[in-house]
Amino acid sequence: MNAIITVVGSDKVGIIAKVSAFLAERNINIEDISQTILSGNFVMMMMVDFSSSASALETIKKELAGLGESMNVSINLMHEKVFSAMHRI
Repeated sequence: MNAIITVVGSDKVGIIAKVSAFLAERNINIEDISQTILSGNFVMMMMVDFSSSASALETIKKELAGLGESMNVSINLMHEKVFSAMHRI
């Protein structure tokens, strides 16, 4: 099962490292990643694979939101199918 994670907030050292470490600890693989800085704002999108993780999507979603709060960024997670349906033209 794939999901999409978005991270948005003021740029600071360690955002990618902390999110990546969080995912690795839960056996969630990063399939694809894109990040950029727009006018000082950090923007990252990741496609991740949950197939080897024992964690539920909703649990990870809540934990990621908490991690984002601790870093003063917004972290959102949604199932790939939901993301695709939302962005269909």
